[in-house]
Amino acid sequence: MAGLRLYDDFKRVLADYKVSDRAKRALDGLKLVIMVAPTSTGRNTIIDKLHQKADHYYFIVSDTTRIPQVRDGKLEANGVQYSFRSEEDMLADLKAGEFLEAALIHDQQVSGISIRELEKAKHRDKIAITDVEIIGADNIMRAKPDTMAIFVVPPSFEEWQNRIRSRGHMNEQEFKNRLLSADKELVAAIEHDYYQFVIADDLERTVGMIDAIATGQSNQAENQKGRQLIKQIHQQLQVYLTGS
Repeated sequence: MAGLRLYDDFKRVLADYKVSDRAKRALDGLKLVIMVAPTSTGRNTIIDKLHQKADHYYFIVSDTTRIPQVRDGKLEANGVQYSFRSEEDMLADLKAGEFLEAALIHDQQVSGISIRELEKAKHRDKIAITDVEIIGADNIMRAKPDTMAIFVVPPSFEEWQNRIRSRGHMNEQEFKNRLLSADKELVAAIEHDYYQFVIADDLERTVGMIDAIATGQSNQAENQKGRQLIKQIHQQLQVYLTGS
C-alpha cells in the first residue's frame, strides 16, 4: 500500500490489538482528557490556549510513521507536533502492546498514543490531554472507561461552514468530503453517552469551560445545550448534503 512498506503487518496487529499489562498499570490512576471535534471547530486553538493558561496539563505528543510536514511555514519538529517513528520501531511497540490506541490513517500512515507519554503525565501528576479522532476516542474509552471525553461543538451550522471555507482554498469536492466525515463524527457523538459537550463560541469562555470539566466540575446546562445543538447541526447538515 502507498505510504507504508509494512502495511500488511500493521493491519494484522491492529486488527487484534491489546494493550500490555505495563500499559494497563500506566493507565491505572491516570487522569486523561480527550477532545473530539468535527473539522474547523477550533480544537487545536483551544488546546494551545489551555497550554498557555494552565500548568496542570501534560499535552500528549502522538507517535506517527509519516514524515514531518511544513505547517504555517515551519517544518514540524520531532517531539513537538509528533514523535516521528520508523515503521519497524512502531510495529515492534504495537506488537508489545505499548500504545493506548493506534490506527491506520488513510491507509498511508499509522499514528497513536504511546504508553510512555501517559507514564510521563502520571509521573508528573498532571492531567494528560490530547485531541483524537472519533474512532480513536471509542478505542480509548474501551481501554480506559474513566477517561473524560469532551466533544467540541460549533456555535452554529452557518458559522461552522464559514470556518471550514476560511481555512484556505478548497474545491467543492474537498469541502463536501470534509462534511461527509463530519457527518459520521456528529452521529457518533449523538449515539455515545460518554461525551461532555462544550460549545466553541468565545475562545476564553470555551477554554474556561473545558478546564473546569477536566478538573472535575460539572456543567449540566452546557452539556445539555451542546447535545441539542449537535442534533440541530446534524439535521441541517443532512439537508445540505441531500439537497432536500
